[in-house]
Amino acid sequence: MNRVIHNINPVFDKNSKILILGSFPSLKSREAGFYYSHKQNRFWKVMEKIFNENIENNIDCKKIFLLKHNIALWDVIKSCDIEGSSDSSIKNICVNDINSILKSSSIKYVFTTGKKAYDLYKKYCFNNTKIDAIYLPSTSSSNIANYNLEDLISNYKIILKYL
Repeated sequence: MNRVIHNINPVFDKNSKILILGSFPSLKSREAGFYYSHKQNRFWKVMEKIFNENIENNIDCKKIFLLKHNIALWDVIKSCDIEGSSDSSIKNICVNDINSILKSSSIKYVFTTGKKAYDLYKKYCFNNTKIDAIYLPSTSSSNIANYNLEDLISNYKIILKYL
């Protein structure tokens, strides 16, 4: 078990209307320095489908895409003890200051990707933000048995109503 500090800055600007929160970046995302960077994670494929746009596979293009669509992206956890990328191994949690980006943006809605992010947000963040989180299923390849790509697209389309 290793103590790991979140090494990826949040993506947002003053026009961001929704915040999508994961739990903590995977090992591949931490290595790449950006969210959902594991090649088998389906987050970016889902975004391409619901916005009917191709997103180039580089950090700058992904940031531009998010900001163009008024989407902020971050994680609930600032630091934790974790084995690899396993959400189930997470212990000794310190959370990010979600209010810091809420104050500097137009965010009115929070979405969480996966049960761990949803539960952690409710436990550690809701009392500070006073914004209910809307649960979205994890786009991780470990969730492929429960949600195929079409299921994820169907679930994630809800964000369009809030933009």
